[in-house]
Amino acid sequence: MSLQTDILGQTACGVVFPGQGAQRPGMARDFYEAFSEARLAFEEASEACSLDLARLCFEESERLGLTEYAQPAILTAEIAMFRVVQKEAGLRPDYFGGHSLGEYTALVAAGVLGFSSAVRIVRQRGRLMQEAVPEGRGGMVAVVGGRLDRHAVFRALDGLEVAVSNDNSPSQIVLSGLRPSLEEARRRIATIFGGREALRTVWLDVSAPFHCELMRPVELPLQEILEREAKVESLAAAEHVTSNYTGTWHQGDRSLLMRNLARQAVATVRWRDNMDALASVCGRIVEIGPSAPLRGLFENIGVPVRSITGLRALERLKEERPH
Repeated sequence: MSLQTDILGQTACGVVFPGQGAQRPGMARDFYEAFSEARLAFEEASEACSLDLARLCFEESERLGLTEYAQPAILTAEIAMFRVVQKEAGLRPDYFGGHSLGEYTALVAAGVLGFSSAVRIVRQRGRLMQEAVPEGRGGMVAVVGGRLDRHAVFRALDGLEVAVSNDNSPSQIVLSGLRPSLEEARRRIATIFGGREALRTVWLDVSAPFHCELMRPVELPLQEILEREAKVESLAAAEHVTSNYTGTWHQGDRSLLMRNLARQAVATVRWRDNMDALASVCGRIVEIGPSAPLRGLFENIGVPVRSITGLRALERLKEERPH
């Protein structure tokens, strides 16, 4: 089945957005320089959160590593790219999903949250998450390899203060915690599973241990920010967006939406369940973002994904559009 078929609406199309860790210096610059839709998105977001987001994305690679700045920057870059893909390639998705921060992008793209309010919220979300644990004390480690025997991994980690922050695919989970506990987790996994199972562990390039109990101080103030500042444009559209917290679809209930977004900062990202939900209703899935970390996760469950990370991929997509 071709992507063209999905764009024409003959079968359902889903769009997914990566979260923090997908950022890179210069992200969305090609879209910004080529299309007014992208420039307008950057201008709107910059005004909303009092940051020069074009400069941040294109010139300030050091600040892009800090959560407070990375979150509004990624959201802005992804919405700028999405709007261009909509206009230039005629993409009309039916369903939406996003990984961690990407869930906010998905809610904006689906028409649930207003863009400006979402940018303001994620900047404050990023600041709260950064302040919850001093920089350098916590971290995140991916555990990758084969078909993970999750129960065996959990037994190996017994007694350690680490949490499964991301349930990403049958072959990948991510652990969060303080660095000494994560170092011990890596040592145990290497000792127990370094043979035939060949599990490997990889430190992630993030500045805080997201989606675990160390983020508990974030939940209540974030919920208050969401309740106060979120501009909800269509609650009905929320039913076409996956929830990282529940693993299934959001419901058309404003209070529940805000509560689950606040809980998401502390709880496991149930991305494997989100992928199953999207795959059950979508004929094809498109990933839009600065890089393409989600494509491999979908491919791990046998679902092909088209990734749009730059203008070259957009041009290929446009060539498939009927004239």
